[in-house]
Amino acid sequence: MQIIDTTTFFDEKMIMDIRFNVLDPYVDKFIVCESLFTHSGRKKKINFDIDDYKKFKDKITHIVLEDEPNELIKKKNLTNQEKRLNSIHRIRHQRNYIKNFLNIFSPEDIIIYSDNDEIPNLKILDFKKLTKKKFIIFNQKIFYYKLNLSLPNLNWFGSKACKLKNLKSIDFLRNIKNREYSSFRVDTLFSDIKQNSVEIIQNGGWHFSNLKNSEDLEKKYLNDENHAEYESQGTTIKEIKENIKKNVVPYNHETKKNSPEKYRKSKLKKMNIDILPEYINRNLEIFKDCIIK
Repeated sequence: MQIIDTTTFFDEKMIMDIRFNVLDPYVDKFIVCESLFTHSGRKKKINFDIDDYKKFKDKITHIVLEDEPNELIKKKNLTNQEKRLNSIHRIRHQRNYIKNFLNIFSPEDIIIYSDNDEIPNLKILDFKKLTKKKFIIFNQKIFYYKLNLSLPNLNWFGSKACKLKNLKSIDFLRNIKNREYSSFRVDTLFSDIKQNSVEIIQNGGWHFSNLKNSEDLEKKYLNDENHAEYESQGTTIKEIKENIKKNVVPYNHETKKNSPEKYRKSKLKKMNIDILPEYINRNLEIFKDCIIK
C-alpha cells in the first residue's frame, strides 16, 4: 500500500518546503497541481520549480492545468456572488485535474488531499490499521502570520484521505462533512458529503495560513476564492499590516458566513513551538523570522 500526497500550488515556496520535509518519511509520492490561472481568473506564470526541492525530486510529480472550467459564468459586470462562484469552479477544476494522474496507482493505495498549507500529521498514523473506515479526516491546529500564532480553540479539518477505490473525485473528498453519520440515516444514501464510515484523527496536523508579508498577502487576497469580497471591502496594505502587528484575524472563523459577527476580529495566541512539526523545531534558525518571540 502506497501513500500519495496531493495538493495544489500558487506561489507558496516555503510552505511547500515544510510540507515535503514533514511528510517525506511517510509518503511515497507527491503530486502538485498548478494552474495557469488564479482563482480570480488572472493568467499567471508557472511558479513551482522542482529544482527548489532537489531532495524530493524523485518523489514529486508537478502537473500543469492549462485550461479554465467550462462552467464559468462569462459576461460583463459579474456580481460578487458570480465572481465567487467562478472562483469555486476554478478551484474544483484544479483539484479534480489531479485524479487524471492517479491511474498508475493501486485501488488500495491511500490518496491524501489538502491545500498545501494544511499539513497532516502522519507520524501518529498506521494506515493499515485504519482500513475499516473509508475516509480519514484530520483535525488540525490553525496558525496565522507566524508559525506559532494560533486560534487555539478552532478545529480545522483540512487534510482528508481515502483509498483510491473510494475516491470519486478530489473535490468530493474535500467536501465530505467532518463527522461520521449514523448508517440508519436515510439521507446518507443520497449524499456524497454525509458519510457513515469516517475516522477523525485528533492532533491531526497544522494549517499554516497567511504566512506571508503584507504585500504578498494582498496579492493572495486579490487572487483567491474570496477575491471579490476583499476587493469590495477596500482593504488597504496599511490595514493588513495593522492586523499582523496586532496579531488579529479580520474575520471570525467560528460563525456562519452570513452572520453579522463574521467580521468580528479574532485575537491570535502565541503558542509553544513544541506543538510544531519536528522539522521546524530542528531548523529554528531557518524559520526564525516566521516565529514570534
